[in-house]
Amino acid sequence: MGALTHLPRAYRIARNGISDWGHPVRSTPSLIERLKTLIIGSAYSPHDKAIFQRLSLIAFFAWVGLGADGLSSSCYGPQEAFMALHGRVHLAIFVALGSAITVFIISASYSQIIELFPSGGGGYLVASKLLSPTFGMISGCALIVDYILTITLSIASGADAIFSFLPPEWYRMRLGFAALGLVILIVLNLRGVKESVLPLVPIFLIFVITHAFAIVYALAANLFRLPAVAVDTAVEVHRATTDLGIVGMLILLIRSYSMGAGTYTGIEAVSNGLPILRDPKVETGKHTMRYMAISLSVMVMGLIFAYVLYRVEPVSGKTLNAVLFERMTSGWGKGIAYIFMLVTLVSEAAILFVAAQTGFLDGPRVMANMALDRWLPTRFAMLSDRFVTQNGILLMGGAGVILMLLTRGSVRFLVVLYSINVFITFSLSQLGMVRHWWSSRSSFRQWRGKMLTNGVGLILCLGILFSVILVKFNEGGWVTIVVTGTVIVFVLLIKKRYAYAASLIHKLDGLVAATESPSPAIVPGTMQHRDFDGKLDQYARTAVVMVKGFNGMGLYTLLSIFRLFGDSFRNFVFIEIGLVDAGTFKGTAEIERLQVKVNSDLSQYVQYVKKHGYYAEGIPCIDHNAVDGIVSLAPGILERFPQAIFFAGRLVFPKDTMWSRWLHNYIVFAVQKQFNYEGIPFFMVPIKM
Repeated sequence: MGALTHLPRAYRIARNGISDWGHPVRSTPSLIERLKTLIIGSAYSPHDKAIFQRLSLIAFFAWVGLGADGLSSSCYGPQEAFMALHGRVHLAIFVALGSAITVFIISASYSQIIELFPSGGGGYLVASKLLSPTFGMISGCALIVDYILTITLSIASGADAIFSFLPPEWYRMRLGFAALGLVILIVLNLRGVKESVLPLVPIFLIFVITHAFAIVYALAANLFRLPAVAVDTAVEVHRATTDLGIVGMLILLIRSYSMGAGTYTGIEAVSNGLPILRDPKVETGKHTMRYMAISLSVMVMGLIFAYVLYRVEPVSGKTLNAVLFERMTSGWGKGIAYIFMLVTLVSEAAILFVAAQTGFLDGPRVMANMALDRWLPTRFAMLSDRFVTQNGILLMGGAGVILMLLTRGSVRFLVVLYSINVFITFSLSQLGMVRHWWSSRSSFRQWRGKMLTNGVGLILCLGILFSVILVKFNEGGWVTIVVTGTVIVFVLLIKKRYAYAASLIHKLDGLVAATESPSPAIVPGTMQHRDFDGKLDQYARTAVVMVKGFNGMGLYTLLSIFRLFGDSFRNFVFIEIGLVDAGTFKGTAEIERLQVKVNSDLSQYVQYVKKHGYYAEGIPCIDHNAVDGIVSLAPGILERFPQAIFFAGRLVFPKDTMWSRWLHNYIVFAVQKQFNYEGIPFFMVPIKM
């Protein structure tokens, strides 16, 4: 029966088995697997038709997960804008109004993006499709850096706020606490989207309720002072124009408005996170955007108005919000005031941690989209068994930890780096939409109103972008530009490498046309000289060929088996893993289309081999991980075909570099490592490019 028949059955099915031929069944998990399940959670199945419903977010939860970034900016955005006025308190009213209007304009323009891109329209996809892939790449790189800064700044700000309540001697532990907070968020996000959002809902609600109450109370308590505030504002404007001139006052207002630009950074998150929203996604996305716009504008405008009403001034070691709440509660009674301040300020600290969630939700998704277009390594589009972009989460979190340590968690420095990149993305998205409406003017009657909305958004975003760069450049903003430029160069090199590999692989595609030729010339060696009848002999030598699509690579691997081994093999089993990645995990229809494609690919291999008298069959498998899928199928195949040998093609480039090892062949090498450990025969066919 051959070399493998003496092996015991328990060994041959090792850790896994196959039920109903082709559906992996796991046996008793190892200690590491049980520990992973405890921390991350049990694996989900792509065959579960209810999985998308269970993992998606309704508008309220999306508001929590994606809107916390914007709302948390009220802990530092209004403060930065207010302090930039250098004591001209009443001018802050104009900044507050301008900020609220900007929020609604940008939100309205992104609602149009949601309508145009119902499957997800973040800055990367919008710029790629409406401008060019290069502009999309620039937008994507800017977003990746921005989301890393979102994570780091939010955690650092939260740690600062928490340690402001604790004894001063504990402050030295702040950096370690921030790093621990980052690690906890990484684990939560590895568990899944909904699992990472649900624990944060109480924190989010407490923040919204306490701050909404504070704003309403501040306005109600000073209702009769509003006419006097209006008079004082007019006096302030007159004094400012006298001291600085009209131009000088406008520059001061623009600088203040720009310093509070971090307020708008979370708005883009909804359109980018559309794939994780509950169907109908467009309506859910628009509801989420509405919640975000109203809550953010009210929060920012209300807090700045409250600063003016209570004439808040900076106090060393305290945020402006802390000073505001102290003055507001001074007549409440010591106990009630202390409890309200404690709950409110602790919720502020906690919401900053929640805000980092936006970076974890959207940053890896941007990376996955770029990976699908070969701007980044394709492994960033792969999903874990919890259907999250695990590699992106780990990279974003790891980069956040490194940045936290490099900056020592300095909020002042991180704020300088922040908000530049998001306006690069905003501007490119709005420009793309303006171009789209202009090109659609002959076929879309309402194009003028749509174009006006995005046009105003474009002007605002460009104005903020240039003013932010001018204000922040010399203070350290140049670091953000240099880092983003470095990322752009890096992804250009990756794209170039993938394009080079694709051009070489394309040369093999002639084999596909050759298989349809009636000429036997393409069949190498002894494939033409056999007396096989095409019947199954499960104890005959069997070649198990791993393929990915019916293409030149797969055919080259198959024909190389005949060239190297002649007629040694009677049976041929083809394995193809339908990879459920960020590009296909969008709904049950996408999974079904993937299944159909895999079956079609395998049937072409089977028909080709059967045509020459050999036995052949195909085994499809839909899995989130190609290596896991292949390894799970192997024991069952060995049970059925004891003399099976596994084959896979390996690309061999003219020059073996770090790029070729990092970007290509990592699946085949991972399978080889696992098979070697299991003692399963495995042969790599070199495909010299």
